[in-house]
Amino acid sequence: MAATEQLFNVRERKRFERHDIWERIAENGTISAAVMVFAAIAAVICANTDAYEAVHHFLETPLYVGLGNLTAGLTVELFVNDFLMAIFFLLVGIELKYEMTVGELKNPRQAMLPMLAAVGGVVVPACIYLIFNHAGARNGWAIPMATDIAFALGVLSLLGNRVPNGVRVFFSTLAIADDLISIAAIAIFYGQSPNPFWLGAAALVTCALVWLNKTQHYRLAPYSVLGLLLWFCMFKSGVHATLAGVILAFTIPAKCGVKLDSLTDWLGECLPLLDDRYDDEAHILGQHDFTVSTTRVERVMHRVTPPLIRMERLISTPVNFVILPIFAFVNAQVRLVGVDMSTLLTDPVTLGVYFGMLLGKPIGIFGMTFALVKLKACQLPRNVNWHMIAGVGILGGIGFTMSILISGLAFPTAEFEVLAAKAAILAGSVTAAVLGMIYMSVVCKHPAPKNE
Repeated sequence: MAATEQLFNVRERKRFERHDIWERIAENGTISAAVMVFAAIAAVICANTDAYEAVHHFLETPLYVGLGNLTAGLTVELFVNDFLMAIFFLLVGIELKYEMTVGELKNPRQAMLPMLAAVGGVVVPACIYLIFNHAGARNGWAIPMATDIAFALGVLSLLGNRVPNGVRVFFSTLAIADDLISIAAIAIFYGQSPNPFWLGAAALVTCALVWLNKTQHYRLAPYSVLGLLLWFCMFKSGVHATLAGVILAFTIPAKCGVKLDSLTDWLGECLPLLDDRYDDEAHILGQHDFTVSTTRVERVMHRVTPPLIRMERLISTPVNFVILPIFAFVNAQVRLVGVDMSTLLTDPVTLGVYFGMLLGKPIGIFGMTFALVKLKACQLPRNVNWHMIAGVGILGGIGFTMSILISGLAFPTAEFEVLAAKAAILAGSVTAAVLGMIYMSVVCKHPAPKNE
């Protein structure tokens, strides 16, 4: 605080402190999850009032994206689901790359248990769905298999320091692996018949992105431009365009362009020079040599942060507080007016999605974990017991973002099936969140050890 007081006057210091407060709010998973919940609630309310027709008409408004003859026609709803969600997938891809570079996924042995538990948490919900829909809408098998990272970790964070760090790491790794499987399912099973020309163009753009990475280009601008071009090619190719975000994330450099072992020596040479060139009696506009030197230091220090982290900082707040709430509002339009509730509640899609999330997730996660530990292939993380693994399984049933996205892809023209899937997703996510919160609050009664 003393250093900050020396750097800024009173007004600027208060602005600096307010910026710190906003950053803490923006990084709080519980708050961002709450914003998305409110957006979903607002969507359900709106869908069952007279405002529904106006909102529906707006979402069907045509848009055109492109330049010159290279244009793509899409509606507002498709723009949200295909373009804005590609930015969300970019953030997911950044998190995946981070974990694979320096996080839990870097150590295969440590990551194996939650990753294989995620497989169990995908296979069992899909099987439960197919049991209910063996004679009908089988294409929705992937809907109940996705866990919403933001929602689930937001609920878990409400328990504070009572949850051991091992549980958080296990659940985070599981959710990340879950996302990987969901992304693969979208790419393989829910794309259109690919257009060879545009698919080839997307491959060329990807090669250009890889070339930028290999030749150590550390500015974000060329990656961003090529990322937009990649999205356009993917959209025209028939492969789901949101995958462009993941491809872009894995090509953005995770290293910096500065030799960090020499940074301290370089700063040591620069600081005396800055001190010599500064005149505290002259106006800053007249101190050309000083401002040129500070700009040079600023440019170098900017390059210390890897492009991957710079991109994450650039998009994380807009994704969590703008894109995901918009997505929730657009896709949670569950209109129940005039719908036969008995038909909806007993529809195989509703039952398959709901019980796939509520029963399939805990059975799959707990069952796979139990089998691996008993077979001595893996061992539970420190300070984590079987009751906590069961709680993780229940919370794994919170599926929102990916599940709703897949429901629209699985039933592109079947309105009732989409309605049934979305209603079940909302009901299942709320039920899993409430049950998981209650169960984990009972299991984790005391603060976790600080030295774990």
